[in-house]
Amino acid sequence: MPTAGLSAFALVCYGALRMPLALLELPLFVVLPALYGSAGLALSLVGGVLFGARCVDAAADPLIGLWLARQRRFVHRRWILAALPVLAAGFWALLHPPSAAVGANLALWLGLWSIATYIAYSLASIAYQAWGTDLGENAASRTRVTAWREGFGLAGVLVATAFLDPTQRDALGIIFVSATIVAGLLLMRATPAPMTPSEAPGHWARVRSNPAFLRLLVIFVTNGVAAAIPATLLLFFVRDVLHAEEVTPVFLATYFLAGALGMPIWVVIARHIGLRLAWLAGMGLSVAGFAWALGLSSGDIWAFGAVCFVTGFALGADLAVPGALLAQVIADHGDRGPASGAYVGLWNLATKATLAIAAGVALPLLELSGYQPGQAGGEIALSLVYAAVPCGLKLLACAMLGLIPPEPQVVLARQTHVA
Repeated sequence: MPTAGLSAFALVCYGALRMPLALLELPLFVVLPALYGSAGLALSLVGGVLFGARCVDAAADPLIGLWLARQRRFVHRRWILAALPVLAAGFWALLHPPSAAVGANLALWLGLWSIATYIAYSLASIAYQAWGTDLGENAASRTRVTAWREGFGLAGVLVATAFLDPTQRDALGIIFVSATIVAGLLLMRATPAPMTPSEAPGHWARVRSNPAFLRLLVIFVTNGVAAAIPATLLLFFVRDVLHAEEVTPVFLATYFLAGALGMPIWVVIARHIGLRLAWLAGMGLSVAGFAWALGLSSGDIWAFGAVCFVTGFALGADLAVPGALLAQVIADHGDRGPASGAYVGLWNLATKATLAIAAGVALPLLELSGYQPGQAGGEIALSLVYAAVPCGLKLLACAMLGLIPPEPQVVLARQTHVA
């Protein structure tokens, strides 16, 4: 069937897998340290084990992408389905360490199952996103594919926020395994076949020779760091600037719900003004929201709620547009098919790098400024790093994106009929 006219049902069948993949992301960061710390492991040891597992995971991403790219025929669905049982088993094992395991044995359990879970997640997600780059024949249809996928991702994040207490691990594990089974069945039975793979050799050479991709990757990382810094510092800002720590779940829900609301609107905007201008508009809206946050102080709960809504709405552009642009630059370079795995492997590595860069930039800046968590006197420095630094990075990303020529078809609605 023509991929330009994917039905809503077909998009659901493809996009549904993003829900369980997103569902486990927050718990891996939030639940595991608390769970294993309460089980008797020193937090420094827990942090070291998880950091080591993440390093292995990050190193594996481009290798997985290259390996998928070297497959002689389209095998994305096969490897997704092979990875999902390992992913489900690994996540369940992490949530349920054996009661008899203590000390080094417990740390070994955490390390081995973390690596297994991360590698299975990377294999599934890289193959899944590479598949998505092969769906759609123009920018409008690619934006729809990305938006449906990331919309399910937001749903997964929202579900996860309700199960971040380690005492709810049984419910979290059951929901994840159930969602994974349903999504796998949908993916296996109803997702339309991708387009015919390309036969272009030398996949790393193809990636290096694609300047549009390299420019897009730099913009993506710059914008991603700008988005990750406020996420890293949110709890500090709410507690020490707003003095409203108890309202944090409401702020998070507002942010992600606004992102879900904005997703279809950004799809329409991109269809009418093009992907580049739509992303620029989303970045500009985000800058306006974070600039507003600079003036907030103790008790400004409603005002910060508005900031969360505005920046969450702008998040919809960050989720819907970059993936579509990635698919566009891959297609324009003639690299659709297995070669897309090499691109997506690097893209995933860049996604994970933004979180590390954000922490590596924001936390040292706060320390240099004299800010101490929970102590008075550092509110101005915290506000500047929380809001002003992301604004500067977003504006830099806007400047770089503005130098990219617009798509040949600026008004996409006139070029395609989208079901």
